[in-house]
Amino acid sequence: MVGSVYVAAGGDDGVRRLAEAWHRRVLADEVVSHAFSHGFHPEHTERLAAYWAEAWGGPATFSTRYRGDDTLVLRMHAGQGRHEEMDDRAVACFDQALADVEVTDERLAATLHDYFAWVVAEMAGYPESPDQVPDGLAVARWSWDGPLESV
Repeated sequence: MVGSVYVAAGGDDGVRRLAEAWHRRVLADEVVSHAFSHGFHPEHTERLAAYWAEAWGGPATFSTRYRGDDTLVLRMHAGQGRHEEMDDRAVACFDQALADVEVTDERLAATLHDYFAWVVAEMAGYPESPDQVPDGLAVARWSWDGPLESV
C-alpha cells in the first residue's frame, strides 16, 4: 500500500462510513451497547471518525476542531473496571463493520483490525480510575507497521 492508512481507508468519507457502521453494530450488540446505555454525544460518530482519521495519518481534526487528545479519550473510557467480553465484542463489531463498508483489501483490513484491537486494549488499561491517565497524551498514530512514536 502506498500512502497512509487514512488514505487507503477512503479518507474522510471512508473513515466516516466505517465509524457509522461500527456505531450501528455496537448499538445492536447486547453486550457492547451497555457502554452507550446512558447516552452519547450527538456528534459521537463524527468525533470518532475524526479520531480514527487523525490516528491513521489524516488531518488533525480531532485535536483541533474537537480539542481532543488521547488523555481525553482514555479518561472517557477509564474507571469502568475490567470488561474483557465487551472489549472482545467491540473488536468483533469493528471487524463486521469493515465487511459492512466493503473493506476487501486484506492488508488494510488487518491493519485496521490491529489498530482497533490495540486501541481497545489501551482504553482498558485504566480500569480503576480516570485519574490514572496521564495528562498531555497526543492522539496515538498508527501506520502500516503498527503504532508510531508519539508526535
